[in-house]
Parts: sequence; structure tokens; C-alpha cells
Amino acid sequence: MAWASKEWKAYGKLSGNPSDTDFASAMEQGFRSGSWRDAVTKAIQVRLAERKTRYTSAFAIAELYADLGDKEQAFRWLNTAYQERELLLVSVKTEFSLDPIRSDPRLAELVRKVGLPE
Repeated sequence: MAWASKEWKAYGKLSGNPSDTDFASAMEQGFRSGSWRDAVTKAIQVRLAERKTRYTSAFAIAELYADLGDKEQAFRWLNTAYQERELLLVSVKTEFSLDPIRSDPRLAELVRKVGLPE
């Protein structure tokens, strides 16, 4: 899975967005310390720190928490994304990164609130 951090680094260079480079570095550091879980946890820390100084997608944070299997935090951030009217919510019904929380009835409720067909 180290390829993911390499791809994020390449994307960060191409986008010119230091946030993407920081995200990739955090994931790489997490991989070095142990596992995918460590990498995702580091990535979450970066995204949460970013939100203190600039806009960072709540939906993207929810995806990371869903990947960890932390349903409560995933739904907390999905609800934040809804309150912030994030465009990414149009993919809430089909986004594969939310598969770990797909069976939770709160996701069906969010799909309904967003106004997507059930």
C-alpha cells in the first residue's frame, strides 16, 4: 500500500497544493511505523489540523474514518459535510470508500436528506 502515498506525493507536486504533499507525507510516515491503519490515522491528523486554518473537505475526513471502521466519527463528518453543503455528497450513495459503513441506517437517512433517489 505504499504506492498510495507515492501517488499522493505525485499528485501534490502536480497540484502545487502543499496540503496534498503533507497528506502523502503523513501516510508515508504511518506506513513506516506499521500499517495501513497507522497511515490512515496520520492522514486524519493532517486533515483535522488543516481544518483549523483553511477549508478541508469534511467528506474526505469521513471517508478516512469509514476506512478505519470508526462509524461514529465517519457519520459525524458526513453530517458536517451535509451542513457545509459539500458537493461531494452527490456521491454518498455510490462512493466505494464508504462501503464499510454502507449497512448503517444513518447512511440511508443521509442519502434521503441529500435528495438522492433511494
